[in-house]
Amino acid sequence: MRKLFKLAHTYSVLLRFKARNSGFLFLEKPSNITIYLLLINSIEQYILLNARQFVYCGISAQMKPLKFISFCFLLALCVSCNAQDNKEDQIKMALLAAPVEVRDGAHVYGFDKDGKFITLREGTNGFIVRSDDPNQEGFEVVCYGVDAEPFMARGRDLKAKGKSRAEVLTMREAEAEAGTLKMPNYGSVLHIYYGQNAKYNPDTEEIEGASYRYVIYTPKATQASTGLPLRPNGPGHPWLMFPGTHRAHIMITPPEGN
Repeated sequence: MRKLFKLAHTYSVLLRFKARNSGFLFLEKPSNITIYLLLINSIEQYILLNARQFVYCGISAQMKPLKFISFCFLLALCVSCNAQDNKEDQIKMALLAAPVEVRDGAHVYGFDKDGKFITLREGTNGFIVRSDDPNQEGFEVVCYGVDAEPFMARGRDLKAKGKSRAEVLTMREAEAEAGTLKMPNYGSVLHIYYGQNAKYNPDTEEIEGASYRYVIYTPKATQASTGLPLRPNGPGHPWLMFPGTHRAHIMITPPEGN
């Protein structure tokens, strides 16, 4: 079944390449959603062209209806049989953002076939990891302590309600200042494993082309209270962002590839 999905995935990649010059649907991240859309797009093209001669990523539209229906059924089947594999892959990639010692018991968030935020695995040790969001550009998996979940959850809730990034920041700041929003504990760490062109390789179970970044929450911290510079002295050096605010944190970004 995994081979069937890989076949459909390859087809989606070829279609994206073809789409650049043909006006078809263009999506950057092939996923379950992509395959469903490809299926719909294929049916639409078949009906509209009504067996006129054209090549759809190497597949002729002058195929018999039964053959075409079989092809569409194969794509749908690939989506269905991949559901479990996709869940396991999401869990594996998300855990790579966490320290090795806490991976076994971490709570895992991910996304269903429609891109909805869901729990993939319950946690037991106070750590949370999140898989890459298929709705966002680039690649990013994260890990943080359960103490930061109210802050993170509030951001997700506001975003789901259509609030812009600026609005989310403003509203969380007001709530934090009013004491109605619990902030992460002082010294709590957000681990980020990211890359614009990074990707998870299910065969090696590794993330390729990604780098680490560490955010250490220090609400209200200042340069005087931490002794840290407000800009990094060099690659990978710690520095303090947003000093004196609820968003104050120590940023550590190791050089790419390290």
